[in-house]
Amino acid sequence: MKIVILAGGYGTRISEESHLRPKPMIEIGGRPILWHIMKIYSHFGFNDFVICLGYRGYMIKEYFANYILHSADVTFDMERGETTYHATKAEPWRVTLVETGEGSMTGGRLKRVANYLDDTFCLTYGDGVADIDIKALTEFHQSHGREATVTSVVPPGRYGALLTEDGQVMSFTEKPAGDNGRINGGFFVLSRSVLDRIEGDSTPFEGAPLEGLASDGQLMAFPHDGFWRPMDTLRDKNQLEELWQSGHAPWKVWS
Repeated sequence: MKIVILAGGYGTRISEESHLRPKPMIEIGGRPILWHIMKIYSHFGFNDFVICLGYRGYMIKEYFANYILHSADVTFDMERGETTYHATKAEPWRVTLVETGEGSMTGGRLKRVANYLDDTFCLTYGDGVADIDIKALTEFHQSHGREATVTSVVPPGRYGALLTEDGQVMSFTEKPAGDNGRINGGFFVLSRSVLDRIEGDSTPFEGAPLEGLASDGQLMAFPHDGFWRPMDTLRDKNQLEELWQSGHAPWKVWS
């Protein structure tokens, strides 16, 4: 199952960092938060990634182009023009990087990578980490037979709120004015048919597509009661860095 990661936004609320690089490339413990997200999926055997690029996407391309070089011992034979890698420590990842437009909304980005997707795929944002069991999430999606699954989490603040009944999402409201309980934590599993609900580049996935899925009874919620944290602000980034440096980062499910 492929994993789509939305990595093209501007990250305006963390502009102290994102004016220099894409938000998913902001580092926690010396590694981009994008790397942390990919490590979570990889721990559960999900290693085929499709990354949606936008703002300064070339920096993400350069990161992966040099990934093996930066993680291995290497010999450069200048006379022969040969490069030999030794003791590589690279993960078993297959990474497809797709330009999805600098100004596209989340739904538009997803629509643009349609040619790279199979009948069922995962989707998440490029700025949030959790100690979520990805295998249990995908098994839950396969068990209920609906078009879409969203991970519901308890928020540290207000985000897109979910009203659920027996696991089915009855309504979806983006960034409500009041406290409506559990929220959209990303970490979706989707059927390809969901793409038909996206009109174009200007469509936010959290708008009409998710609202329509909910109203049609096609959106189920996978409850996650463990750690979940988005990196929306510099304060969030510093808190995640402190957790990582403590040696007890809850999202580090890999060994």
